[in-house]
Amino acid sequence: MHLEQFNAADAADAAVVVRLWADIPWWIGAILSGRPYADVDTLAARAAALAARWNAADLETALAHHPRIGERPSGVGAHAAASRREQSSMDAAASDVAARIAAGNEAYERRFGRVFLIRAAGRSPEQMLGELERRLRNDPSTEQREALGQLAEIAVLRLRSSLDDIPITKAAS
Repeated sequence: MHLEQFNAADAADAAVVVRLWADIPWWIGAILSGRPYADVDTLAARAAALAARWNAADLETALAHHPRIGERPSGVGAHAAASRREQSSMDAAASDVAARIAAGNEAYERRFGRVFLIRAAGRSPEQMLGELERRLRNDPSTEQREALGQLAEIAVLRLRSSLDDIPITKAAS
């Protein structure tokens, strides 16, 4: 989709696209209410500024669509496709690194009560493992801020890639 199409789309169709970036209802509405955008950079800046206001409830809402690092997302939807693309480096992970990530995911979920979230795009399995191990030492407040920051990075990356890659589809009636 091109920015011009996004700007011109009806709200329901545009929301389908924005929901892929981060499925946080108030954020989606705020992004849509800012249309039309002059350029992708302006849209990305607004998205990032709004994401800076996300809270714990927003994080929990958005995490419903994020698989564990190292677990191949199943399904045919846009969220699963984006996750598969973003985590593609895990396909080449050494077995010991993959096992340590799996164990780290379990430890993280026990400690923080949610899925470990990291911007996987552009990171090697070893880098993700290092971040997982480092973040396991965070206190809950620090970790929540880090997870929200990672969610914002994911949202902006998805925004930028979707404006060229994802055709608009009609919202379900």
